[in-house]
Amino acid sequence: MLRLTAALVLALGLAFGAEAQVAGKLTLYTSQPDRDAAQTVEAFKKRHPGVAVEIFRSGTTEVMNKLQAEFTAGDPRADVLLIADAVSMERLKADGRLLPHPGADLSQFPAEAHDRDKTYFGSKLITTGIIVNNKATMTPKSWADLLKPEAKGQVSLPSPLYSGAAAIHMAALSAIPSLGPKYYESLSKNGAVAVRGNGAVVTQVAGGERMYGFIVEFMALNAQKKGSPVTFVFPTEGVSAVTEPVAALKTAKNPAAARAFIDFILSKEGQELAVAQGYLPARRDVKPPAGFPPLADVKLIPIDVPAAIRADEANKKAFADLFGG
Repeated sequence: MLRLTAALVLALGLAFGAEAQVAGKLTLYTSQPDRDAAQTVEAFKKRHPGVAVEIFRSGTTEVMNKLQAEFTAGDPRADVLLIADAVSMERLKADGRLLPHPGADLSQFPAEAHDRDKTYFGSKLITTGIIVNNKATMTPKSWADLLKPEAKGQVSLPSPLYSGAAAIHMAALSAIPSLGPKYYESLSKNGAVAVRGNGAVVTQVAGGERMYGFIVEFMALNAQKKGSPVTFVFPTEGVSAVTEPVAALKTAKNPAAARAFIDFILSKEGQELAVAQGYLPARRDVKPPAGFPPLADVKLIPIDVPAAIRADEANKKAFADLFGG
């Protein structure tokens, strides 16, 4: 009887106590905004108080550049990544850099939200549309409207040299037949200006320095809720989307904590935190934030990920030539 009880206790401990045993240092590389990154880490540490989290935060492009430099030096320091787009994750997967997490609970996630080999997992849906200052003389309905005379010198763009979402967006718009690869060249000729990231776009448009901007929807909707004089437009051609995937590296020094972090991001608690931060969740059983349209009503521009990878460097060079680095 004592042996049976001991075995039962051990089994229960293995089944339910694994999370509590996670400890040590966890290094997170992320492109989340500062506030979101801090909230995410704080919530994770409440579940895993024995883990000390160190963060490097920047735009996805800079995060990937730092990581690549560390790979080259033979000293990758990140345990877990939480970045903007699947394109970057696909590159890492192709290079054999990602640690699979076969035990991840994906029962409430659509198949397209995660890698089929369970190396990276989409945590939310972040779309890019148009932010408009309410004093603008024109309300654009399409991406093409930003080439009109009314928008001359009034468009602000986040740079794909810094933002992963902006890089995906450039690839998506360039593939639309009605816009094509010349669209960004036309924007430049119409006086559009580039800024470093999406946050700078919000600042310019909300402040009236520019009337229009390319923006991830949650930033525009959150600014609107806080009283900024802006509106978010879902253009008729559709919106591009990134899923902010999370993944552990094969070289993680604390793989148990890295997988625990992934589990937290995918948990109902983690997804409800994403909603509280103003994002569309990836889980089916978590309601989206107030003010967001039903996902079924959002027209997404299809992304050919392999094609986007092949075009990425050329797109970034073209953007830098047009708008500066």
